[in-house]
Amino acid sequence: MPELPEVETTLRGISPYLKHQTITRIDVRQPTLRWPVEDDVQKLVGQQVTGLTRRSKYILVEAATGTAIWHLGMSGSLRLVDPSEPPRKHDHIDWHLSNGKILRYHDPRRFGALLWVAPGEDSPHLEHLGPEPLSDEFSDQHLYDRSRGKSQAVKTYIMDGRVVVGVGNIYANESLFLAGIRPQTPAGRISKARYQRLTETIRQVLGAAIEQGGTTLRDFVGGDGKPGYFAQQLYVYGRGGEACKICQTTLKEIRQGQRATVYCPTCQR
Repeated sequence: MPELPEVETTLRGISPYLKHQTITRIDVRQPTLRWPVEDDVQKLVGQQVTGLTRRSKYILVEAATGTAIWHLGMSGSLRLVDPSEPPRKHDHIDWHLSNGKILRYHDPRRFGALLWVAPGEDSPHLEHLGPEPLSDEFSDQHLYDRSRGKSQAVKTYIMDGRVVVGVGNIYANESLFLAGIRPQTPAGRISKARYQRLTETIRQVLGAAIEQGGTTLRDFVGGDGKPGYFAQQLYVYGRGGEACKICQTTLKEIRQGQRATVYCPTCQR
């Protein structure tokens, strides 16, 4: 599943090709995604893209007539291709651009979305979101204050988008390992000093993943993606039963909220 670093990498990859370009045509071959593609998206046709931003795992494409919001879901991707490249299976949406490129949305599982927000309106999908993990609003004090009295496991706590956005499963595993905190520890029992360390490791892990192109794809021009490099540096995620890279203890794997959690019983307490 694309997580925050993959979405940020996507944004950075497509921005130079979209910003200040005019969208000349939109082809929707499959309108049935996680939510139906609204006809209002066609209001982008003839409009210049004035801005591209990210909020959590959403990519916002702004124009005078409104804002289109992409969500990549579990298997979605956005690429720039030439008009000569025919659509493949699961290539559901094309945006034709004035620079001769096509922004193409590919999504085998169709859990992604293309949403529309009129000028001056707010999207209900963006309401109640917590702070961005790389912003000044995200702090150890914020994590500590929100956690008081919570028996919820710290891993699911930091994955709650109302607490902080974009800390998905991969990065929660890695951040907790580097902070030395067991993922099943109740959030309310963690001290402010340990939350300070966890805040630092969340920033560290997400920042490194963004710089290295996420854990999936980093080539957004052309039909084929190149693998990212961050996956090669994972300490615990996907390594249950293997030796810890720090102490050689066998890593344990458990399930939390239907997701795999891997931790080191020696390094994490």
